[in-house]
Amino acid sequence: MSESIQRETRQDLRELQSERLRETVERAYENVPFYRNLLEEAGIAPGDVGGIDDVEKLPFTTKEDFRDEYPDGLFAVDDDILRIHASSGTTGKPKIVAYTESDLELWDEVMARSMAAAGIEPGDTVQNAYGYGLFTGGLGFHGGAEALGATVIPSGSGNTQRQVELARDLESDAIGCTPSYALYLAETAEEMGVDPRDLPLSTVLYGAEPCTEPMREAIEERLDATGIENYGLSELIGPGVAVECAEAQDGMHVWEDHFYPEIVDPHTGEVLPEGKEGELVLTSLTKEALPVLRYRTGDLTTLTYEKCDCGRTMARMDSVTGRADDLLIVRGVNLYPSQIEDVVLEFDDVAPYYRIDLYREDNLDRLELTVELAADFDGDSDTLREEMGERLANTLSFRPDALELVDYGTIERTEVGKVKRVYDHR
Repeated sequence: MSESIQRETRQDLRELQSERLRETVERAYENVPFYRNLLEEAGIAPGDVGGIDDVEKLPFTTKEDFRDEYPDGLFAVDDDILRIHASSGTTGKPKIVAYTESDLELWDEVMARSMAAAGIEPGDTVQNAYGYGLFTGGLGFHGGAEALGATVIPSGSGNTQRQVELARDLESDAIGCTPSYALYLAETAEEMGVDPRDLPLSTVLYGAEPCTEPMREAIEERLDATGIENYGLSELIGPGVAVECAEAQDGMHVWEDHFYPEIVDPHTGEVLPEGKEGELVLTSLTKEALPVLRYRTGDLTTLTYEKCDCGRTMARMDSVTGRADDLLIVRGVNLYPSQIEDVVLEFDDVAPYYRIDLYREDNLDRLELTVELAADFDGDSDTLREEMGERLANTLSFRPDALELVDYGTIERTEVGKVKRVYDHR
C-alpha cells in the first residue's frame, strides 16, 4: 500500500484521511485527559467529526501544551510504550514523545518511503551522520534505511575527519546530515587533501534545519551529489513527515496518509488557500502513543496539491522559509533570517557562512552582519560590501548598520547539532 497510496486520487486519499481522523480524535478523547478537556471546552465531541473536512473544527495543539503537560501528559498509552525520544529543549523543557511497537513500524515505513523517494535503493550504503540518542534524527534515518534494505553506517554526528574516511573507504552512496554539516564535511575533506567531489557520495539527505536554494546548490557543487531535503519534527514522529523526490526536487511530498497538513495565518489561525505562505499545522492520523491534533509547528511554508512530475499526488510543501517565532522586528520592520541568507548566498564571492548580531543602543535597534568570503576570493572586498549592502537594503528596506566581510574559516563551525545564525543581544 505504501507505494500505491503515494499516487492515489485525491478523493480516495481524503476518504482514507477521514476514516483515520475519526479514529484519531476518538483515541485522543478517550485516552488523553488533556484532549478530552480541550475538545469539551470547544464544545466538540468525537461524533461531531464526520471526516477530514471537519478538521478545522478542532482546536490547535501548541508547543506550550507539550511543555505544560511535561513529561507524559499527552501520552495515550502507558504499558505499551517501547521507546521515548525528546526534543532538544533549548528554549525550555524538552518535548517528550513516545512510541508503541506500531508507531516504530510506522516510523520505519515512512522513512523507508522517504529514502526511496530520494533515490536510495536496497543495497546502497547510507552513512548516517545525524545524532543518535534522544534526538529523533539518528534512529529515524537508521530504521528507515534498514527497512528499505540499505546498509547503514551509524557514524553519528561529529568526528568529521573519520566521516570523510568512512565515506571514502566504505564507498558510501549517501549521507544523512544537516545542510550546514554537509558543507563542513566538504571543508574538512579539503583540509585533509581530499577533493570532496571525489568522494563516492551521490546523495545528501539533509534536514533538521532550514536550507535555502543557494545553500543546496553549494552542497551539490561542493560534494558533486544530489541534495534531497527532508522534513519532520519530534512531536509528530521525527524525520519522515515529508521529503523531496529525486525526480523533480520541487517541494517535499507530505505523507498525507499519516500526517494531515494545513497552512494557517500565524496571527489569526485562519486556514489559508493553496499557495499562500503561512504556518504549517499537522495532525497525526495513525499515531498510537501520542496522537496530535492540529499541531502548530511554527514553520512557515506553502502547500501545493498539483500532481508532481514524479507521479505522486500527495501535497508538497516548500522549504521552510523561517519560523513564526523567529520573526525579527528591527526598527519596526518584520524580517526573517532566511531573507538575509537568500541575499548573502546570491553572491558567488562569499561562502555560505554568516552570523547576524542584534543590539539595542539608545533605544534603537542595530543589526550587524558578518559574512565569510569564499576561500578563493581575490577581488575587491569594498566593492563586494557595497554591492551586498545595496542588495540587502532593497530586500530589507534598510541597510545593516555594519556589514563585515571576513576571511574564509573565520566564523565558528559546528560538528554537532544545528547551527546558530542569529545572536539577539537585545
